[in-house]
This record gives sequence, C-alpha cells and structure tokens, in this order.
Amino acid sequence: MTNLYLIRHGEALVNVNHIVGGMRGDTGLTPLGILQAERLRDRLAATREISADVLIASTFRRAQQTAEIVAPALGLPLTLDDDVQELRPGEADGMPVGEAMVRYAIDFEREPYRPASPGGESWAQFMLRVSVALDRITREHEGRTIVVVSHGGFIDVAFLHFFKMNALAFPPAHFATRHTALTHWQRRRRWGRAEAWHLIYYNDCAHLRDVERTVRIPWAELSTLAPRGPDDRADPPSSEGDKTR
Repeated sequence: MTNLYLIRHGEALVNVNHIVGGMRGDTGLTPLGILQAERLRDRLAATREISADVLIASTFRRAQQTAEIVAPALGLPLTLDDDVQELRPGEADGMPVGEAMVRYAIDFEREPYRPASPGGESWAQFMLRVSVALDRITREHEGRTIVVVSHGGFIDVAFLHFFKMNALAFPPAHFATRHTALTHWQRRRRWGRAEAWHLIYYNDCAHLRDVERTVRIPWAELSTLAPRGPDDRADPPSSEGDKTR
C-alpha cells in the first residue's frame, strides 16, 4: 500500500500581490503563510498522523519554504524536485497577473497547446510533466508514505491524472485547494478489484481553524441587526417585574 500526501504551500507574496510566481517572481511566504506552515508543523508533530518515509518539495521558493518549516515534524531530510513545480510561466514570470493575461492572451481552455508566454509551458506540457512526476515518485517509493509540498495547479492535475480524466477538457467546476491543506491519496487493492488509487480526503486544513477565523456574531446581538416590522416590536416592560424566572 502506497500513501501519497499532497500539501499546498502557505500563502505567498505572489498570491496577495497577484504576481505570476515562477522561479524569478516567487519571493516566498507572507507572515500569514509562515504561520499557516507553522500550524501544520505543530499539528503533525502533535498528532503523528503521518508516518512519512520521504519528503519532497517543489523548487519554487514558496513551496520550499513551507517544506522547510514542516520538515522537523516529520523528522526527514528535504528532497527538492523541479518536476513538482507549478506551471512554468516563461517570460510572464514576475509580471502582474492581469498584465500577463492581457499581453499574452492566456487561455488554456481554448488553447491547451499554447505556452503561457514565450519560454513557458502549455497546459498540455504541464499536465504531462505532473503525470510523469507522479508516476515516477510513486513508483520509486512504492509501498511507502510520501509527502509532497507543491502547488494548487499540481494538486489539480493530480485529480485529473488519478481519475484518468481528459486532460484537455476542463471540467465545469474547479478545485479550490487552501494554503497548507492536506490531500491524501492511497494506492491499494479492494476485494474483487485491481489495485487503484483512492482519494481518502481533500483540503484538510483543520490546523487553520484559529488562524483564518470567520466573523461570528453573538446570538444576543442578532435581534439588533434584523429589521423590525410594525408587528415585530419588543414587549413593553412589565410593571410587576419578570415572573418567568
């Protein structure tokens, strides 16, 4: 049985600044991204839920930095691998995303064989690279537990690869992998079936519950926010005091 854990990097400066983040444009994690990675590290150290044999990371700075923070919890050396990078953007690297999309008219859905920009990868090339990398890594470490710190696009393509979906026919819905979220794939045999990959869970970010807290309004305050109609008035105070205690 082979276990594969895919981890998206923490929030990066290129994410918040909307910069195309290749080798040149990627300047690492934001303070929040560092905190996200630290919370994942602390979770894995406390729960020991992943008994990993190998730790691999993309050579893009945001993924490498995330893996360096998480590594002590796994007690493993870090192996860097160019093949688990995000899509390689070519000349667009380091440009504002909006400017790059206008200048290079990037539309992978209509033109999957066209590079993102000169010197970059096309969607088809990216899909092939990720598929080959996943096959190579899981073959080299068959029967072991593998952790790969990578990117949202890489994790997206893993779904297409393992489910054997048409790589050039974009699905009508998309994946929204959160920063430092865990995705667990397991290759095993089921009774009466050939050995196959199973998705155990996707987008597990329980370690971020107190980091990315949503706004909560106390119940006592809800009545002050709701509009009142003519027949929705508070009861007048009782002259005899509250008899419901």
